[in-house]
Amino acid sequence: MSKNKQTNFKFNEGALIEELLNYVSATYDGHYSKSNFQSTEFIIDCGHGMGFALGNVLKYTQRYGKKEGYNRKDLLKILHYAIIALHVHDEENEK
Repeated sequence: MSKNKQTNFKFNEGALIEELLNYVSATYDGHYSKSNFQSTEFIIDCGHGMGFALGNVLKYTQRYGKKEGYNRKDLLKILHYAIIALHVHDEENEK
């Protein structure tokens, strides 16, 4: 796909992807960034990354609509953990 091509997104995907990127970036500045490693890295290194990531996708999917109403942040967390699952998938399938 050409980098110069402008896609006419029907569902505001460009802005939503940018919002997701900002959300993920903020997690690196938050309380999980106090040390050099995130706990997710240790979980992945122990071989439990896919289960952890997909478990969190399920957790936030089931929680959506129950905590503080329909929480947009839960949807961002679902997407973030899905990206982590993609990373784990790619890492496991490179070997």
